[in-house]
Amino acid sequence: MRASDVAAAVEDLLGGLSPGEPLPPERELAARIGTSRVTLRRVVDDLAAAGRLVRRRGAGTFAAAPKLAQPLRVTSFSADMTARGMRPGARLLSARTQPAGPVVGRRLEVDPATPTLRVRRLRLADGEPMAIEDLHVPADLAPGLRGEDLVDTSFYAVLAHRFGVEVATGEQVLEATATSAEESALLHVPLHSPAFLIERTTRSADGRALELVRSVYRGDRYRIVAPLGSQPAPAPQPAARARDLA
Repeated sequence: MRASDVAAAVEDLLGGLSPGEPLPPERELAARIGTSRVTLRRVVDDLAAAGRLVRRRGAGTFAAAPKLAQPLRVTSFSADMTARGMRPGARLLSARTQPAGPVVGRRLEVDPATPTLRVRRLRLADGEPMAIEDLHVPADLAPGLRGEDLVDTSFYAVLAHRFGVEVATGEQVLEATATSAEESALLHVPLHSPAFLIERTTRSADGRALELVRSVYRGDRYRIVAPLGSQPAPAPQPAARARDLA
């Protein structure tokens, strides 16, 4: 039996399992599909690497939770998770006010010496770690804002309701990355797991830079969705005549 057929059979089986439900034992599953345990093990390895299965040492192999689509639009993590019927949350990792420095200052379009609040949070959905977020905000934009104010609240909601500032536009840059030892421990994934590095800046309606956010999202729980629009094809140009080229 070809590996592709074995993979299709395992995928069919996964379609009937709930997230966290175990796969049958390897010997039983190989017999059911009609393949060797070597081929089955290779297929299971590939599905685990793709995030479709989760291996737990000493416990077995389990169906993974489906990946969440991350749309490319200006929306808060809290609003996104709520729209999916999940309970958003956050655990404060650190918060301090410090000079912006040259890199953050350039992105926020302020002097490097400008006081900036940096808040590092572990973002949660139904209590499960989803992303590590580093938020940088000019201190004068949200005077008195503390890291504790953002534990279980959207920064955008606090910005709008407490400080009267609305997010109007934003720019987001995405890169593929792998988790460091610290990130792996916080996100509960193996070392060097695939992840998305997302950097975002947002602006108010008058063009002021409001935030710089650097987030590391679990690659096994997210997929990026980008809507595509079509543009009219350019009209064909008439062929040049010989005298036009002279």
